[in-house]
Amino acid sequence: MSDTEHIAVPDRPIPNILVTGTPGTGKTTTSEMIAQVTGLEHINVGAIVKAKKLHQGYLEEFDTHVLDEDKLIDTLEDSLKEGGKVVDFHTCEIFPERWFDLVLVLRADTATLYDRMEKRGYKQRKIQENMECEIMQVVLETAHESYEPEIIVELQSNTTEDMESNVERVQQWLQAYQQRHQS
Repeated sequence: MSDTEHIAVPDRPIPNILVTGTPGTGKTTTSEMIAQVTGLEHINVGAIVKAKKLHQGYLEEFDTHVLDEDKLIDTLEDSLKEGGKVVDFHTCEIFPERWFDLVLVLRADTATLYDRMEKRGYKQRKIQENMECEIMQVVLETAHESYEPEIIVELQSNTTEDMESNVERVQQWLQAYQQRHQS
């Protein structure tokens, strides 16, 4: 990213955190846990897209909604300005860089990921596509293309213990962030 492309992140007293990763890596569970222990508000983007119909229809072939990115960004913009949010979504490049102070990219072993997606009843094609994305590190690479490297953290999310450890790390990061941003 060149200097002319850099967008300053607002200096918020309470940060916004993006939790992203391939479907099945534990984004929603981890985000809910972070919200519970920190008091930050969890925003499940997938649920909002469905509830507010922020999509342009459904692709049966891929078993997914076609996201209307503009409607989604417009819907979330005001709530993210103030900070204090944990945003959970499987893609990250659509969000403005200025929204986030920390980007967590959750990763999982392929066997764990496969089992989680199979339990959800995903179609085989969707499982295979997501497995390939995880193996090829698509979400991690996209995060590095979309955000400054110092705010990106890659975390393993295979077990409950991994998730608990990740939440503890976020708590520590949040305490340090708040100390740096006290007025």
